[in-house]
Amino acid sequence: MRVKSRSAVVRVVVFLKALLLTLSVQAQPGTPVIPPPPEGLHTVEFYSPAVDRTMKYDVVLPPGYEESDARYPVLYLLHGYMQNYTVWGRNLGAAFYARSLENLILVLPDAGNTWFINYASSASGKNNWEDYLIKDVIGHVDAHYRTEARREGRAIAGLSMGGFGAFALGLRHPDMFISLGSTSGALNFARDRAAAIEAGEEIAPRQRSEQEQAAIDRADAFISEIIDIPGFSKQDERTPDGVDFATLEQAQSYDPFQIIANVPKSRLPHFYIDAGTEDGLVTVGREFMGLLLMNDVPFDFMQSHGKHNSEYWRRSIGHMMTIQYEIMQRALGHRP
Repeated sequence: MRVKSRSAVVRVVVFLKALLLTLSVQAQPGTPVIPPPPEGLHTVEFYSPAVDRTMKYDVVLPPGYEESDARYPVLYLLHGYMQNYTVWGRNLGAAFYARSLENLILVLPDAGNTWFINYASSASGKNNWEDYLIKDVIGHVDAHYRTEARREGRAIAGLSMGGFGAFALGLRHPDMFISLGSTSGALNFARDRAAAIEAGEEIAPRQRSEQEQAAIDRADAFISEIIDIPGFSKQDERTPDGVDFATLEQAQSYDPFQIIANVPKSRLPHFYIDAGTEDGLVTVGREFMGLLLMNDVPFDFMQSHGKHNSEYWRRSIGHMMTIQYEIMQRALGHRP
């Protein structure tokens, strides 16, 4: 029997609405025009052994990078479900804020609809998306750019699915990141999957209405040309054909609410959390904040008016980036 998890259905509805808001194209009849990339932004293509395919990421270099011999801290900013590597830098203002901070490299990886985890099993291809980010993306960045290639000079953050990815991977690899950030984060993803597994539920794909599918198809036709990753540009290609977690233990091993206990308090990274007050995911953000409060763990938390959409993320990103940038600069000894 296939049972739909209510939380999973709600989550997909929220992400679908976010996709349509983020990817809506306001254009006259005819072919939409792809705007030029923001100043300082470059697209990098590389081969990832972890997923055995060519991938891309956007990188935003600080002003004067080419003339300098300095090393720079790096913020890895993860996209949401049904989004891609272009959304933060080109649609949501992250490139603008990165250039304004001046002494920061911003890296915007792509991971499709994978939740940034190593899949328990795959029907086709390799789906080791945690290894892809932790080993391949970061390794490629450190090898090709003048980075502060150490914990003190590296932070990770994301929106929605990316917020979960930042917290899950950051806590699984605490010696790699000094700060973890989540805006509108789906921090309960692995916990909900663990509960479904424990209850013997099988998550069935949500059936979309004709209108929803038509909207996705329209967005796909345009956005896939921007993504332009062979075999990984359309939503069906970007959603792994496999099993995310086969056991309760596997799901719990990615659950930020569980794995935070595995990290000695002295080695915990800095935490930043925010969400809009009209976003259903603000509740899980507050819950994680409560866990930090109970255990006397330092953090930054913000909530403001807003929903789970691009309007909110354009407002939240500057705040989150500025705080994480300051955390790295202080850890590197660049602040009084």
